[in-house]
Amino acid sequence: MTVSTKMQQTVASAESVMASLKSFALETQDQNAKQMFQSMAQSQKTIVDSLNARLQYIQSQEPQYKQ
Repeated sequence: MTVSTKMQQTVASAESVMASLKSFALETQDQNAKQMFQSMAQSQKTIVDSLNARLQYIQSQEPQYKQ
């Protein structure tokens, strides 16, 4: 498995976590929990963005990994 493939899987997993957090925020009636989940989802978005930037860098350095 290539580094690019592993990074793509990691990005997908991180996006799944972010979606789950957003879903929890929508489903709860507890305002404190809602705020916590929204904050965590925003933090996770930063992680996803960083991973995507790294993936783009890897693909630009090693064009054979670009799919």
